Amino acid sequence: MQNKKPNYYNDLNEVYLKIWNLLDSGLKKRDAPFHIPVLICGNENKFDGRIVVLRGVDYKEKKIWFHSDIRSNKVKILKKNPEAALLFYDKNEKIQLRIKGKTKINYQNETTKKSWQKTTQMSRQCYLGEIGPGLPSSEASSGLTKDVDDLKYSVEESEIGYKNFCVVEVFINSIEWLYLAAKGHRRAYITYKNNSLEKKWLIP
Repeated sequence: MQNKKPNYYNDLNEVYLKIWNLLDSGLKKRDAPFHIPVLICGNENKFDGRIVVLRGVDYKEKKIWFHSDIRSNKVKILKKNPEAALLFYDKNEKIQLRIKGKTKINYQNETTKKSWQKTTQMSRQCYLGEIGPGLPSSEASSGLTKDVDDLKYSVEESEIGYKNFCVVEVFINSIEWLYLAAKGHRRAYITYKNNSLEKKWLIP
């Protein structure tokens, strides 16, 4: 049972600081719950969700981003409807975040070049498949050649994967915060509009 109330329990400014601290922790720590949020996107009456890896957080520009294969279904969906949501949950902190925003797909530009250069040799394996993700296969397969599957490729050989690599930025419009507490939950809503920030409480 939670006995001591955290400093953000009744303070919107502290809630806001906690949100960005959790996002920053999710970026820097692979084992942090916020490292792998659920991306929800869709078009018309078809919506879908999947796990993505948090790859960037920009407090100043109010954006976060993740990497993807340009051939993936989620990229196809986002091209039709750039609005998306990201769902984060930390069991230990008992905090849920729902972030909504407009996405931008970066492909073969300065943003992707910069991110690709920081990508590890092992991580590049995801982009070395000859067939795009989500396509049918006659047998169980990773979609990779045996050498690539066994990580038998050089950094130079991995460069071919850049043609399949993209960076999806999410420019945040709103953040909904939920803190689960034995002595009473707390819920807050933060919006960015016309370069202004608005914070308010909601009933949990």
